[in-house]
Amino acid sequence: MTLYPNLILDALRNVRYPASGKDIVSAGMVEDDIRIDGNKVSFSLLFDKPTDPFIKSLVRAAEAAILTYVSPDVEIKGNINVKTRAAAPQPAVKPLAQVKNIIGVSSGKGGVGKSTVAANLAVALAREGYKVGLLDADIFGPSVPKMFGVEDAELFMHKVDDRELIIPLEKYGVKILSIGFLVDKNAPVLWRGSMASNALRQLITDADWGELDYFVIDMPPGTSDIHLTLVQTLAITGVIIVTTPQEVALADARKGINMFLGDKVNVPILGLVENMAWFTPEAHPDEKYYLFGREGGVRLARELNVRLLAQIPLVASVCDGGDKGEPIALKDSIMGHEFIHLAHEVADAVEERNRELPPTEKVNVTRK
Repeated sequence: MTLYPNLILDALRNVRYPASGKDIVSAGMVEDDIRIDGNKVSFSLLFDKPTDPFIKSLVRAAEAAILTYVSPDVEIKGNINVKTRAAAPQPAVKPLAQVKNIIGVSSGKGGVGKSTVAANLAVALAREGYKVGLLDADIFGPSVPKMFGVEDAELFMHKVDDRELIIPLEKYGVKILSIGFLVDKNAPVLWRGSMASNALRQLITDADWGELDYFVIDMPPGTSDIHLTLVQTLAITGVIIVTTPQEVALADARKGINMFLGDKVNVPILGLVENMAWFTPEAHPDEKYYLFGREGGVRLARELNVRLLAQIPLVASVCDGGDKGEPIALKDSIMGHEFIHLAHEVADAVEERNRELPPTEKVNVTRK
């Protein structure tokens, strides 16, 4: 079979770019550099950004289209180059300009239930009638997709004021984005700090978050350059620190609080959540077993003069809800009400924080 460029272009017209719905030839994404050597074909695909979330899927789709519509004998795999168009200068856009309050949820160490608290706080705020977004900024261990049951979801883009923006998923009344939507869920994310920071900025600035009362950020555990990226990119209202009563966790929580209050970061602490404060069997809700120590978070809050927002018991239904993609805050249960209480405490802490701001920086948050 004789191959020629128009035959390749006709095959590629069957591939559509998800963000616009146009085929990649009409969209000008196939560069005029098609090379044919016997049954070997190579060419370039053009993208506006090197971080376009659809690059890999479009390369695979282009390969499949040529094998399907031209010939299965065409040698194409590995011969598609990916290039980035020279971008025209864009006017500066204020990140999250329509968001009233940005709340970070952080922890000094992993394993204390930070993501569980962030996910359930977001759902509880939504249940109380607020417009809520949740960003999974835990680049190296994203768990929000699992907790919301959307691990296999696909992202799409649309145009807003001449900008192509990612459309956040929406579930349980919460708009959600996570790096977990863009990477293989079974593979580790092996990125240098700068790559992780750039991916995070894209999820913040290149997404159509719209109007929100609360934007909750599930931060990575510990202290890292990701935290610096967030505080440098966004005007964060305040941070919630999650810890367990265990002394090891408390020592790391103390470091995290000091980082946020330090001169380089200088972000207010809205309060502290003592997670896994005690173990309570489902069948005996009045019983308490202090597995990780007793009231360590209470003492730390008192020592550092920060607000104790909640003491969350260790109950199996909380873990089960996260594993099933159904956060416990959805339920009208004892634990569901614990997170509704946390949402009220956070709203009060934010209101108190806003009262301390100059009049020009205050925001009003009302329920729907």
